Amino acid sequence: MTPLMFGPPSRRLFGLFHAAEGTRASDTAVLLCPPMGHEALRSHRFYRLLALRLSRRGVPVLRFDPYGTGDSPGDDEDGDLEGWRRDIGEAHRELVARSGASRIVWFGARIGATLALQAAASASPRIARLVLWEPVLEGPGYLAHLREKHVAELELSHAIPKAEWRRSLRTDPEAFATEAFGFGISEVLRRQIMALTPDALQMSASTELVVIAKPDDTTTRAWVTAQTAGQSARHVPLLHSMIWTSNPHPNNEMVPAEALRRVMAEIHE
Repeated sequence: MTPLMFGPPSRRLFGLFHAAEGTRASDTAVLLCPPMGHEALRSHRFYRLLALRLSRRGVPVLRFDPYGTGDSPGDDEDGDLEGWRRDIGEAHRELVARSGASRIVWFGARIGATLALQAAASASPRIARLVLWEPVLEGPGYLAHLREKHVAELELSHAIPKAEWRRSLRTDPEAFATEAFGFGISEVLRRQIMALTPDALQMSASTELVVIAKPDDTTTRAWVTAQTAGQSARHVPLLHSMIWTSNPHPNNEMVPAEALRRVMAEIHE
């Protein structure tokens, strides 16, 4: 595993490159696109184990922190979807240069999956397969969910929760809109996420699409069905114990084994 900084001088990015191990190197390389905020923390170990296991199978992997997140420069308020899409493009070029692979696969979860979907059309060289795990398709619902969970976390961390927190959540759409679990959300980022809708998210016909989601996620299943016209798009139902907005506990595994196995299979198929 090699830590590195890459990208233009004005927007440096931190990454970790996992070179292929052993003598049977694959012609495939994988880029891992992370979620944002608490979901990035929650899935960090999953991404790390995924990268390690792929590299041990001879598949080089690059995982990275978009600008304003993790160990990359910038503050929370510097992050926005447009800039993060460009960061994925920079990471893609870095992976191609370092790995020399002829076939590139991207994997992303949550907002990382949504960003990968949006960035894929302009990727050069083009990517062969896009594996998405529970992409965020409805921005307004996603932000509402973050607000709800943010207040629940505040209540959990205080011995005597304040009644006005719930009251503000019900009556004021601006309440708890600039922060989620200690991570800042700028007004620009908020507007960009609010604009995310299933109809606005379309996949390039030149890329294989695999979308992993819970069996009862009818919105995602319907969206994948709509993408099948003229291209290869597949919905993979997966029931798992990962709760993206919660800390691990006995009913919420750090790395659900079945999820890791399924994602590995779809990436390395």
